[in-house]
Amino acid sequence: MDAVVLAGGYATRLWPITKHRPKMFLPIGEQTVIDRIFSALEADDRVETVFVSTNERFAEDFRAHLAATDYEKPTLSVEETTAESEKFGVIGALAQLVDREGIEDDLLVLAGDNLISFDVSDFADFFEERRTPTIAAYDVGSRERAKSYGLVELDETEVTNFQEKPDDPQSTLVSIATYAFPADSLSLLETYLEGDNNPDEPGWFIQWLQDRGPVHAFTFDGAWFDIGTPESYLDAVRWALDGDTVIADTAVLEDTSVGENVHVMANAEIANSHVSNAVIFPQATIRNCEVRDSIIDEQTCIEHIDFSGALIGAHTEISSPK
Repeated sequence: MDAVVLAGGYATRLWPITKHRPKMFLPIGEQTVIDRIFSALEADDRVETVFVSTNERFAEDFRAHLAATDYEKPTLSVEETTAESEKFGVIGALAQLVDREGIEDDLLVLAGDNLISFDVSDFADFFEERRTPTIAAYDVGSRERAKSYGLVELDETEVTNFQEKPDDPQSTLVSIATYAFPADSLSLLETYLEGDNNPDEPGWFIQWLQDRGPVHAFTFDGAWFDIGTPESYLDAVRWALDGDTVIADTAVLEDTSVGENVHVMANAEIANSHVSNAVIFPQATIRNCEVRDSIIDEQTCIEHIDFSGALIGAHTEISSPK
């Protein structure tokens, strides 16, 4: 079997920190978001090739990132877009990749910006036992939150009803961006698109499939984070760190107190400050500040200000009179 890691988005809701870097490279503890996925796929002997689907704008970032790792399976597959307005949609891009790369094997598809707590090999086991299109499903615990996802109804493990972003969800079990498709179902991507169906949201394709044949769902407990906003990113960091801190050896902290869930990266300098629930990128400088629930990008300098819920872009200078 092969795998596709979807990494073609522009993450506009996380700007400015993702304006010039793929959000998949945001650190979650000691690893990036996407490296957690690469590591899982690298460890599964059934997976032969991992196609990393990205766009022209970030292609060089991915080439450099992969060249600096020991992964053997990932290979870059670039869609011809440079901005959000040019994107083909998730299903459109996936159909193009399958055609471009000549994929003919069973296929796992995972979003490169999702943090999942289950073992990908367990999901692959589940798929291989059933040999049908398969999704992963998670109970988000809130009907209001369920409105933003594809709602799943099950008879044991078989999907009996699938509704993409319902206005009035009757449950809280939703589909997450983890899929598996038997080789003989890959041609249905083009059939779906030729029918003038929605090319963007994968849930519409799953709903279309479920109307035509069996679809199964792998359910799991634990954690799942769809990292699309500053809040969801910090939630994922809190889960991963679980109250701990990650402080780079080359970071300099002077007269500074550090609370829970803090990641301070290389060559950052923090003096006379307090930091909690925050991510501080390389070469940031923080003096006489209190920083809570915030993301401070690289080579930023902030002084004499209290921040809560802030997202500060790179190369920014902010100070207040003493």
